Amino acid sequence: MKLQNFALGRWIDGSGEGQPLYDASTGDLVATATSNGLDFGEMLEYGRKTGNKNLRKMTFQERGRMLKALAMFLLERKEKYYQISYKTGATKVDSWIDIEGGIGNLFANASLRRKLPDLPYYSEGDAIGLSKGGTFIGHHILVPKEGVAVHINAFNFPVWGMLEKCAVNWLAGMPAIVKPATLTSYLTEVVVRDIVDSNILPAGALQLICGSARSLLEQVNYQDVVTFTGSASTGIALKSSPNILREAVPFNMEADSLNCIILGKDAAPGTPEFDLFVKEVRKEITVKCGQKCTAVRRIIVPEAYIDDTQAAISKSLEGTVIGDPRNEGVRMGALAGQEQVKEVQGRLQELMTFSQLVFGNPEDFDVALGSKTKGAYLPPMLLRNDTPFEHTGTHEIEAFGPISTLMPYATMEDAIELARKGRGSLCSSIVTYDDNIAREYVINAATHHGRILVLNRNSAKESTGHGSPMPLLVHGGPGRAGGGEEMGGLRGIKHYMQRCAIQGSPTTITALTNQYQYGGKYEEGQVHPFKKHFDELVIGETLITHKRTITDADVVNFANVSWDHFYAHTDATSLEGTPFTQRVAHGYFILSAAAGLLLMLQKVLYC
Repeated sequence: MKLQNFALGRWIDGSGEGQPLYDASTGDLVATATSNGLDFGEMLEYGRKTGNKNLRKMTFQERGRMLKALAMFLLERKEKYYQISYKTGATKVDSWIDIEGGIGNLFANASLRRKLPDLPYYSEGDAIGLSKGGTFIGHHILVPKEGVAVHINAFNFPVWGMLEKCAVNWLAGMPAIVKPATLTSYLTEVVVRDIVDSNILPAGALQLICGSARSLLEQVNYQDVVTFTGSASTGIALKSSPNILREAVPFNMEADSLNCIILGKDAAPGTPEFDLFVKEVRKEITVKCGQKCTAVRRIIVPEAYIDDTQAAISKSLEGTVIGDPRNEGVRMGALAGQEQVKEVQGRLQELMTFSQLVFGNPEDFDVALGSKTKGAYLPPMLLRNDTPFEHTGTHEIEAFGPISTLMPYATMEDAIELARKGRGSLCSSIVTYDDNIAREYVINAATHHGRILVLNRNSAKESTGHGSPMPLLVHGGPGRAGGGEEMGGLRGIKHYMQRCAIQGSPTTITALTNQYQYGGKYEEGQVHPFKKHFDELVIGETLITHKRTITDADVVNFANVSWDHFYAHTDATSLEGTPFTQRVAHGYFILSAAAGLLLMLQKVLYC
């Protein structure tokens, strides 16, 4: 079977035989993929002129409802995706992260519409006064960029990688061209087929490239946005391409990083935190076979506990059943392909020049219900580096598979310094029940991490764990991790919008932002707002009520009703040395009086 590309609103075969793609567990041929023959420039123009036009005229509310409808549609078809996901080597749990995690991103971003106006654009922050008389002010608005979001994704999450990014650019009002890693693009293609068949998205909102992206980035322009997930070396090469630099194209990079987990000194063997630590490490080594950009690569523990920690992690990993994930009982599936196995084995040999392999053997392990020779299998492995300040390769070499390195620290300052040696990471975790230890680590390690999880007995039950990016929080990190930020709620949406400062009179800025600005023109309404439907209200419409004099008796009576006998309200003789010169009415009473005047006006107008 040859995968098809979805471009220009139709499914298109690539020319030539294409790259063969294999089942990671059995070695059987799944499909071939090629993008030869696609006109990337034409695809970009179609996205800009058709997809962008259709999306940018929709309001945030309409886009949000669109995301929710799409999430419901895909959720009903999730079992089909699970069956195909097994071919990538993923277990049921691995696939859940990818498939339902991706759909969950659609739901989460759909809910953000509650924070956004029923308009195609967004007014940011408050007005800024620019003149003494108040007749000249400034504000900021954000409008969707007039280009295409180009997403270049990694092989490890063929569904989540697409949906977590597209959810954000669609809500912002931009179309997308998705280029999944060819290795697992057969799963992405199936999901895109269902998205297209749903007819939920407007024309041009989504295009798919199965195969090489070749010259795609040579044809993007300053209105487009490029996101990349994958290896740091590939990301740097793409980010520094001449056209990206010349056009100043926004480039969001999320690169694989040497993430770490810290065991606090209070979390000694026998404590709930120690057990949580061991469990978290086991998950990070075995889930997705360690093929996650967020996976723990460095395990940093107090030197007094290192032997106990090694024994506990090793014991936890002993029961891991490796094999074809279609079979019940398999706890760890296969890597994405034979090439990935070779690459991980090469990195393992580099790490073993200064670290000891204390658990697992890449040459001697059992595979249950699968082909060890045809499949892409490796066992979970644990390394130990007793001198991490001297042998720094642990902080520089990443084996993108089921491998992590254990290392000791003497003081919290040492632990923080070891964490920093990763030169920028997507995420870190510290397991401790001592909030002082947590504070010291977080404040001093935050400069080098995009996200930090503090895990203990209080948060464990509902915690999503070390490696789970959440849609409404930033996913990204500094330095080696790429310096980018994905998702993050409203922050993520703004990445696909152009911020523009606008200046003018309060009346004009009111009209532009659809929010009343102080000092702007108003018109006195002739119909009370209680008699109107919401969509009949006009920005700037004002009602002038009768006046009311506030007396001392009013203040005393309200104090008796509310029990608020603060001296400024009730004792005019106790104001010496305060900012007050006479009795002050309660703020809540003023609000109540204003509400009464509004209701009185309703009677005047209609009774």
